[in-house]
Amino acid sequence: MSTPSASTPTARSGAAGLGVDDALLDLHLTGMTCASCANRIEKKLNKVPGVVASVNYATETATVRAPAGVTFDDLVAVVENTGYGVRLPDTAVVDDPDELGRRWRVSAVLSVPVVLTSMVMPLQFVGWQWMAFLLTTVVVTWGAAPFHRSAWVNARHGTTSMDTLVSIGVLAAYLWSSIAVLFTSAGELGMTMEMSWLPMADEAGMHPDLYFESAAVVTT
Repeated sequence: MSTPSASTPTARSGAAGLGVDDALLDLHLTGMTCASCANRIEKKLNKVPGVVASVNYATETATVRAPAGVTFDDLVAVVENTGYGVRLPDTAVVDDPDELGRRWRVSAVLSVPVVLTSMVMPLQFVGWQWMAFLLTTVVVTWGAAPFHRSAWVNARHGTTSMDTLVSIGVLAAYLWSSIAVLFTSAGELGMTMEMSWLPMADEAGMHPDLYFESAAVVTT
């Protein structure tokens, strides 16, 4: 019978409490974005006969006690089928801190003019809504990509997470505003938008309110 090899990511055998043929491994996980992700992976791993697993969201690590006959590749397959990944200790994480920091900085810079022109009427120059449309498009598509990707992975496995909520909220605000700019009077040059408690109808009876600032700020 084969056992997880010591050459796989952080395999430790002979630890206290383990059987002769058991091995203790640390799996370095990728793709987790909230505590529910960690719980989901942990439950799936513990369904493997003989496996006892504990997943730490903060360290992105799964500590797994695997019996003889359960290989490292078997554990990786369980994690991947759940919608997440396992990396070697010396490989980069898909959404590493530097990449996430870059997304945040760009999104923050682009969000500032969107918020100012949307919320302060004197700053609404001719065509401001089209500027907001273009800048928010970058934020919602590139800046929020990790949220959308995680939401899609969760949806494929019939589950949801906080990323699902963020993705749906951002897309709802962005798509509504985009339709308003492209197909209603909200896209007319010279249009201004003022603060109001209720949606304001135009001459055609439509409500072309824009929420680009909401999509941009939630993402940031």
